[in-house]
Amino acid sequence: MGYVYTRDNVRIFYRLIGKGPTTILFIHPPGMGHITFKQQLPLSDEFRLLYVDLRGNGKSDKGNVPIRFSLLSRDLYDVCHELGIEKVVLCGYSNGASIAMEMAIRYPKLVERLFLIGAFSEVNSFLLGSEFLLGIMASKLNMKHLLANVISNAHAYSKDFGQEMAEYFLQADADTLYQMYLKGLSYNCTNSLPSIKCPILLIYGQRDYYVHHYQYKFMTRHHMTKVVYISGARHQIPTKHSTVLNMIIKRFIHN
Repeated sequence: MGYVYTRDNVRIFYRLIGKGPTTILFIHPPGMGHITFKQQLPLSDEFRLLYVDLRGNGKSDKGNVPIRFSLLSRDLYDVCHELGIEKVVLCGYSNGASIAMEMAIRYPKLVERLFLIGAFSEVNSFLLGSEFLLGIMASKLNMKHLLANVISNAHAYSKDFGQEMAEYFLQADADTLYQMYLKGLSYNCTNSLPSIKCPILLIYGQRDYYVHHYQYKFMTRHHMTKVVYISGARHQIPTKHSTVLNMIIKRFIHN
């Protein structure tokens, strides 16, 4: 673990662990930090895992420029460049999947495959939009404790991990959270999906109903898209359905 400085001199925290020819870069949603993917650590037996806290989240510095998904994807590119990583498999979760797509669009030579968990190429439903609006309002009012409790409770697979996630969430900068939720609500890459040159695997919870319809936007615009549903799962797949997710990731990479 350590820090990498981006081209605009912002310090980004990372962990690079594991072995193997393939590097998986995990991209988290607002505030949750790299510990979102703690349950994916067993994959380090076969792959290199690159965990990163996005700027203004977790142990990474905020910087002094407005947050944009193009900026966050550039940060991740800079981390890979500084670590000498020439190819990555991206695993983006929820709003982190949007950043993964932006990265694949901007840096096609870097990105080999995309795992997109609970992904959406735009926000066009009332329920999903309402979640973003709640995040915007709470972070604007600096109600990080409320967000931390709601998100950690939703993702906790144990009491200890719930507490760990809540404490980690509180390290995030409130203004960064506000900007990330705001950009997440307005982000739209639907028409850019054909420019993604690598295979996409969409991973949805069987009970995560309000994002299921997005698969059709992917499948009609990106012809290397496949879809997997995890039985009994809602949205919190990396933490609550890690065994199945890890198996899916292994199979997709090996195949």
